[in-house]
Amino acid sequence: MIVLISSGQPSLNPRLVKEADALTEAGYEVTVIYQYWNQWGTAYDPALLSQKKWKSIRVGGTPNEEKVTFWKTRLINKIAVFFAKNFGFDNGIAEMAIGRCMQLLIKKAESIPAQFYIAHNLAAIPAAYRASIKNKGKYGFDAEDFHRNEESNDPDSFEVRLKTYLEDKYFPKLNHFTTASPLISWAYQEIYEQLTPTTLLNVFPAQRVAKSSIQSDKLKLFWFSQTIGLNRGLEIVIAAMGLLKDLSIELHLLGAHDENTIQTFTEIAAKENINSYQIQFYQPIAPNDIFAFAAQFDIGLATETSIPKNRDICLTNKIFTYIQSQLAIVASATSAQQDLLKSYPKMGKLFSNNDPRSLADVLTNYAKDRQLLLAHQLQALHYAQKELNWEKESLKLINQVRQVIA
Repeated sequence: MIVLISSGQPSLNPRLVKEADALTEAGYEVTVIYQYWNQWGTAYDPALLSQKKWKSIRVGGTPNEEKVTFWKTRLINKIAVFFAKNFGFDNGIAEMAIGRCMQLLIKKAESIPAQFYIAHNLAAIPAAYRASIKNKGKYGFDAEDFHRNEESNDPDSFEVRLKTYLEDKYFPKLNHFTTASPLISWAYQEIYEQLTPTTLLNVFPAQRVAKSSIQSDKLKLFWFSQTIGLNRGLEIVIAAMGLLKDLSIELHLLGAHDENTIQTFTEIAAKENINSYQIQFYQPIAPNDIFAFAAQFDIGLATETSIPKNRDICLTNKIFTYIQSQLAIVASATSAQQDLLKSYPKMGKLFSNNDPRSLADVLTNYAKDRQLLLAHQLQALHYAQKELNWEKESLKLINQVRQVIA
């Protein structure tokens, strides 16, 4: 038995789902313990989970089900954050402050005897550790991000101090440690010399999507995330579009948003003299539908910033989604994305961080050289089918899990 634990939801964490699938296919009995995070993820979870051979257990209620439990855990978490900010992290305060359902995740994980417990975010790691102690199993952690610097590089900020405390407390005891990018592995090994992280890229199973033909009169850009918002590099994209009045360019954005979001970006576009119809918004769709949806566009935008540190060294699932959807990649020049496009050349181009002119030059190149655009799309497809796919990457996970359990 292997138990995967998350303080998020399956529909919001494709990496968790891929690992549960791979371990199940390798012959392990798998249980996923998770908690409510948002409404649209909850809407898509039932259809996703109904297709899986592994078991899933949600704890902690939602705003619509088990409401008393949900609001009680929220209150406890808020109280814990207050104490952590004012009195320190000891005596279990840090664990209570990092996640809403800490006690319930621990209780449920401890109730399931297993050989191996793997946490998928910092708010789940105490549960994996405690369950491994009680049930005499092993425990691991999958770092999809460089957590201590997810939100800030300031060592005195509350978020940095809290996450650093938890990493220092639990990471040295790990039996298994995976990360989502080579630079995240390197950054953690610099801190914890005794650890040897295994990098599992955020790639996906090889897809067979029908690719739309390139329209010579229009360049369609695509970006997606759980939420559409500011400070994600989209302002730079709009500014670059404003420099290219002679080109027909559309920006398509997929993610949770409301009317205020649309209004905010409409105002930004107006300042750049961009017509509102050039920016189109879509609400989240089911995870399995993202590849076919993305395939209708020309270019996938990976507009990560370099601050804080995590954004500079992470490789998000969006860039690998674009590759599987046969899009040419246009990526900001973060350290991780530079390394990726150097290792896998001729599938996209880099632009200088926070530089609309640099991005405009890249887009102009693709708009005026459609053969180059097609060549990069086909090269992305080649990598997706031959190298950058979960069929290949998951073998590293299975081999390491077998070693740990053995």
